Amino acid sequence: MYIAMVSAECAPIAKAGGLGDVVHGLSRELLALGQEVEVFLPGYDSLRHDLIEGRREVYRDLRVPYFDRWIDCRVDSGEVDGVTCFFIESDSPHRFFQRGRIYGETDDADRFAFFCRAVLEFMLISGRRPDVIHCHDWQTALVPVLLFEIYQRLGLTDVRVCYSLHNLGYQGVVGESILRQVGLDPARLMTADRLRDPANPSAVNLMKGGIVFSNFVNTVSPRYAWEIQNTEQGMGLQAVLKTHDGKFGGVLNGIDDAVWNPATDRHIPEPFDADRLDGKEVNRRALRAYLGLVQDDKPIVAVVSRLDYQKGVHLLRFGIAHACALDCQLALLGAALDPVVAEQFRRLQEDTEGHPDCRLVLAYDEELSHLIYAGADMILIPSIYEPCGLTQMIAMKYGVVPIARRVGGLADTVLDANYSDRPFEERNGYLFDDLTESALAAAMERAIDLWRNHPEYFRQLQINGMRVDRSWGRPARQYLDIYSHIRVH
Repeated sequence: MYIAMVSAECAPIAKAGGLGDVVHGLSRELLALGQEVEVFLPGYDSLRHDLIEGRREVYRDLRVPYFDRWIDCRVDSGEVDGVTCFFIESDSPHRFFQRGRIYGETDDADRFAFFCRAVLEFMLISGRRPDVIHCHDWQTALVPVLLFEIYQRLGLTDVRVCYSLHNLGYQGVVGESILRQVGLDPARLMTADRLRDPANPSAVNLMKGGIVFSNFVNTVSPRYAWEIQNTEQGMGLQAVLKTHDGKFGGVLNGIDDAVWNPATDRHIPEPFDADRLDGKEVNRRALRAYLGLVQDDKPIVAVVSRLDYQKGVHLLRFGIAHACALDCQLALLGAALDPVVAEQFRRLQEDTEGHPDCRLVLAYDEELSHLIYAGADMILIPSIYEPCGLTQMIAMKYGVVPIARRVGGLADTVLDANYSDRPFEERNGYLFDDLTESALAAAMERAIDLWRNHPEYFRQLQINGMRVDRSWGRPARQYLDIYSHIRVH
């Protein structure tokens, strides 16, 4: 099959979070399975150009409708880890993708709506006819709407759409002018069964439109698929997801084991695996040295996370203090966009400055994250909601035992050491349910007690987590089944 991935991100060239890793890892695996895959991205000025091989111009005079006029664009192409990527750049005073970053602009909806129209316009005039367009999150939700409303009758007749929901916390709720911008009729589409936002009848909900107009919709773990239909985590879209239940499911993400593999990781001083777990001690010492922690026989508790509401920042702050109170070492790597959260952690960083067992690095540092995973013993993931979560899967691959809240993909991948109904050789971490400090404390204390008093059992938990296949092999085959299904239905 010919699969066109349309996304706002693709690691490592345009990454703001886990979405970039998913698009990159899934595309590479689909290629390995013999499919034809092309990725379509905005031509950001912040792209990692040094990681794009053979970049060249492939189309100069792409004219894209924008309200009652046209905007000239060009399209470049290049290879990223063997995957062909197309980059759409606009010649416009709006400078849609020349902002120095991917997200965070007041006109993000306008920017990505323009991108959706430009992708389909380029497919039409370049003769590309994908079997499946795979769209990701609210930024590309207008692709299936535009395909059905405009481009099918222009020639993209047999194209099907798979739409992946990575996070319902961001739905693209905007004014109806967004529809006129891309040539759609608000009077036709601003209805309860189409794009009208459930909470605000005068607003467009782009994600809802993607759900309604796609041939199949999935989210990134089975548990999260259930949660967003049946709990408040649906954030207003429960009813539309129930209505379209016949074309909805959950596919658990994978991780790229070419990037996240302690046996081959070039970012860590000592490679190791489940059969050579003693090698982790070298990385533990290296991590302490790098962060300026004392070299002592204490468990290292890690946090590697975006610092925002979704990740349970109030519990993360408590977990940092509690780890130190329990005579552990604490290593945090993370950054916050919200200025209030950023200030809270800046003050916490100041308060712990010089502490021999606590270090907070308030930044995004991919290389350091590898060393933290390689050296840590446990990792805190107290998320309020978690569609899938890559952190716990990467951590377990590196022999780090997760202490996580039982939600979304965390519940699908972490099996509690004490309370799971699965055999001990399958258990790999600690879970808690309530969004309270006492619930997190109890889970932390169970994990730390095992590390101190039953090290052989703790080691087995590490090995159990390392031996589970979290690669993209199984998810990619599940997506191929979805693609094949929607091609014939």
